[in-house]
Amino acid sequence: MRIGVPKEIKNHEYRVGLSVAAVHELVAAGHSVSVQAGAGVGAGFDDAAYEKAGAAVLESAEEVWAGADMVVKVKEPLQEEYRYLRSDLILFTYLHLAADESLTRALLEAGTTAIAYETVQRPDGSLPLLAPMSAIAGRLAAQVGAYHLMAPLGGAGVLMGGVPGTPKARILVVGGGVVGEQAAIMARGMQADVTVMDVNVARLGQIDLTHGGSIRTAYSTSLDLAEHMRDADVVVGSVLIPGKKAPKLVTDEMVRGMKPGAVLVDVAIDQGGCFENSRPTTHDDPTFRVHETTYYCVANMPGSVPRTATTALNNATLPFVMAIAGKGWRAALADDAALAKGLHTHDGALFNAGVGEALGIETQEISSVLG
Repeated sequence: MRIGVPKEIKNHEYRVGLSVAAVHELVAAGHSVSVQAGAGVGAGFDDAAYEKAGAAVLESAEEVWAGADMVVKVKEPLQEEYRYLRSDLILFTYLHLAADESLTRALLEAGTTAIAYETVQRPDGSLPLLAPMSAIAGRLAAQVGAYHLMAPLGGAGVLMGGVPGTPKARILVVGGGVVGEQAAIMARGMQADVTVMDVNVARLGQIDLTHGGSIRTAYSTSLDLAEHMRDADVVVGSVLIPGKKAPKLVTDEMVRGMKPGAVLVDVAIDQGGCFENSRPTTHDDPTFRVHETTYYCVANMPGSVPRTATTALNNATLPFVMAIAGKGWRAALADDAALAKGLHTHDGALFNAGVGEALGIETQEISSVLG
């Protein structure tokens, strides 16, 4: 199969779809790989390294897209890339279509076979291609919160762990999944006072047991959430419903009641955000003010640590890329129920119910194309 790796064009996105090691494996398996010049530089992979691994380095994005049977990316195509979509193309990347109607309709109109990393889901409910970036985003959320708590940035001027004789920062994590637990671990590592809220009591029990009670847990109701937010210095939003828009759990009224200088980090922004006032921001302009608080809603947080993130992502995606390239997308999905859950669009049809519900588009069953 011919595999293309274009350079990411999202604001300050330095990750790349395939690492040099991944290219080497694909070429050794008999596939051809084309990489756009400079695509891997931000992640520490220069063009010469890709060439040594067997890839062809092409100057333009157009050449890479046009010559590929499958394009492997990190982030969803932006509007200027829609013209590269076509009916005989497989696109394998993060898509987050429930929060992006324009891309959804572009994929449907082009007839592209689009498979989304974020909804590949194993029978136990785990999300193997989302997990590594969720872990990174969660850890970054704690760092970002600590940074924006500093007074010169509009924060309350509170040090995460304080010092003897002073109070610690209070960190509230809304959602106890991978993002939430990793945010809590990092914040606790900075000696903050951390609470994780969730509606899944079993998950809260697991967090409590794993961390020996060093991370507080609380069942989430709207009343309890509002009370915890009044005391919080940093709130991390990490709620995820695979394929669907994130629920707006944190209301404007709750934020109005927070302490001046508090920081809210919405890691769910890729799926529309779980704070009522959230809107996507970029690494160039990452924050905005709501009442007397700071919101951080960067939609590609792991892109700021591309060396770590690219390697972690490829560790997870490579087996699936190899399967699609080796078997073809139909056989690969038919053989792997987890991968089949990643299919979003094909031949003008939508196959993810969560996206269809969010955007009001009729969906089809995956079995209709896999047999």
